[in-house]
Amino acid sequence: MRQLVQNLKSGKIELVEVPIPKVSANTILIKTTHSLISVGTERMLVEFGKASLLEKAKSQPEKVKEVLDKIKTDGLFSTFEAVMARLDEPLPLGYSNVGIVIDIGKNVEGFSIGDRVVSNGSHSEIVNVSKNLVAKVPDNVDGETAVFTVLGSIALEGIRLLNPTLGEYIVVVGLGLIGQLTVQLLIAAGCKVLGVDIDESRVNLARFFGAEGLLINPGESPIEGALAFSKGRGVDGVIITASTKSNEPIEYSADMCRKRGRIVLIGLTKIDIPRDKFYKKELSFQVSCSYGPGRYDRLYEEKGIDYPFEYVRWTAKRNFEAVLDMMSMGKINVRPLITHRFSFDDALKAYDILLREKPLGIILQYKDKKSENIEVVKLQKDKLSFLPKKPCIGVLGVGNFAKMVLLPALKKTNAYLKFIASSGGINGVFAGRKFDFEYATSDYNKVLEDEEIDTIFITTRHASHAYLVIEGLKRGKNVYTEKPLALNIDELKDIISVYKNTNKILMVGFNRRFSPFIKKLKEIISQRKNPLCLNIMVNAGAIPNDSWIYDSEVGGGRIIGEACHFIDLSRFIVGNKITEVYAMTTKGHSGYDEDKMIINLKFEDGSISVISYFANGSKAFPKERIEVFSEGKILVIDNFRSLKGYGINIKMRSLKQNKGHEDEIKEFIRAISNGTESPIPFDELIEVTLASFCAVESAKRGKPIKLFEHFKEFIE
Repeated sequence: MRQLVQNLKSGKIELVEVPIPKVSANTILIKTTHSLISVGTERMLVEFGKASLLEKAKSQPEKVKEVLDKIKTDGLFSTFEAVMARLDEPLPLGYSNVGIVIDIGKNVEGFSIGDRVVSNGSHSEIVNVSKNLVAKVPDNVDGETAVFTVLGSIALEGIRLLNPTLGEYIVVVGLGLIGQLTVQLLIAAGCKVLGVDIDESRVNLARFFGAEGLLINPGESPIEGALAFSKGRGVDGVIITASTKSNEPIEYSADMCRKRGRIVLIGLTKIDIPRDKFYKKELSFQVSCSYGPGRYDRLYEEKGIDYPFEYVRWTAKRNFEAVLDMMSMGKINVRPLITHRFSFDDALKAYDILLREKPLGIILQYKDKKSENIEVVKLQKDKLSFLPKKPCIGVLGVGNFAKMVLLPALKKTNAYLKFIASSGGINGVFAGRKFDFEYATSDYNKVLEDEEIDTIFITTRHASHAYLVIEGLKRGKNVYTEKPLALNIDELKDIISVYKNTNKILMVGFNRRFSPFIKKLKEIISQRKNPLCLNIMVNAGAIPNDSWIYDSEVGGGRIIGEACHFIDLSRFIVGNKITEVYAMTTKGHSGYDEDKMIINLKFEDGSISVISYFANGSKAFPKERIEVFSEGKILVIDNFRSLKGYGINIKMRSLKQNKGHEDEIKEFIRAISNGTESPIPFDELIEVTLASFCAVESAKRGKPIKLFEHFKEFIE
């Protein structure tokens, strides 16, 4: 199948052959018949992509500040690489889709194969969409009408926030697609409507739909016309659907309103509230978010958990249904909004029109051809046959870590990169092309079942790590998995049980121990005769409270998912077994307390380590600092950019961070090629994983846990 995507770095738009996405428990697979180009949003994205790096920076000053802070902590080269990697990613275009259901997830109810539906799917021949962002199309609503549903829902959500009543005088500023739909919905609600725009044809179109129209010149104020419209009393409300860098719509909306009037922003403008105007009139101002409640809520979109109907009457999906009902009753007329139609084959021509002209509604039409369930796409026409076929690599998962760290490191090895898999398909294709893989797939089983592949890399979300590790080992493959190895004891037991019956290498991505700074530090303390004292500070940084990381079933939390890095680092530096774990967290934070934790480790030789893992600091401060106290010496590694000795003459610096990722991958590949043991002993992987479990449990209990006693069956 093909999908329309843009590269934000170059601005290039292309139709790409990608594997069909995999339907999940809470999603619906849809074969597209129509999609609508949102001319305002998509023109902005295309123009941003085609802009120079300097122009991109000027358009996002808040991002520039983040980049400058990152340069201070991570260095210029590391920051530049990270920014370029972020930009060099595929951006699926489009979010207004009509099609036929061809598959449904196991938790999906109320839909059947063959149903005609609308969704927020992209411009793609087949889309995979959350069940809560899909609605059935009534029989008397054709595809070209239904494809305006998502934009209509954006308009409707803004109207719901304004809460107009029958007979009120409402102004709509900006008469693009969403503005025209807003006009029609307001009229259907019994409001008197004034449409304002700088384009005469759009003003005339609003008049055609029953509104009064006001044409203004750029920079001209519509205040006088709005006062005349409202018989000198001021309008009851204003909905801003315009897209502009100016603050003028906010300012003249305040002037147009009566005392205690309401203003809702759906479009994109500068927001600088003139306090005096809003204060004296007691005006209310609100920004409308997309299609309605549920949008950007992970539980609603990913897990399919709906809001109770009795308490949240209008969600994103129910707004879809309301707009479709209005279309079915003939209250919304989209025919005059359609200015262009293109076959999906000619989609690139549509974007030429988008940039050169001033279109309104551009519809992409998809051929009714038999869908080919292609789950594998060949990326390299002629993979160099003379290259060594061992080790033969398959990668499962294409997240940020894989794209920015793992895949660049793999490309530098002599391994044969055969398969890359991502459930959505598109990320695997782009990453596969960039890093010279032969095939991309949306089906992880294609990788696991490939007999030529002898090594797999797992970079999926945490909940699938243990299962994929076990499946890889069972199929006789070497396995590298990103941390964590497992989320709970039962998963760890299963891994141990399978590993005992294999001679393959199992590796977890504990990269810090492979950093040249750590190797040098280890060399310096190699002849010590006394216990070590370690102090590791981690400025972890805050992440959104609804992140999947905090979901116990999906991410396992930040201690098991990330702080395990530093437990492993402590274990490696000391070189002795962990005997006791005592952890404590804060209590009463507005977010999660677990990610503000101090982890105290005791070791068999008497060494101790204190890991301060804090998520409530500033990004302007370096993220990681390691201090080792030993026999009159102090060794300090600052953010993996420098090593400095106190009481010993040692200075080591790097222009960019070096956390050991490349060296870790090299050693893993070398071990496979040479048939040697894993760079990290299996017993240490188990010990570190158990210690991370202990840290979480100790913080809950408020007392230390002796590792050997608590997990005696594992240690033995």
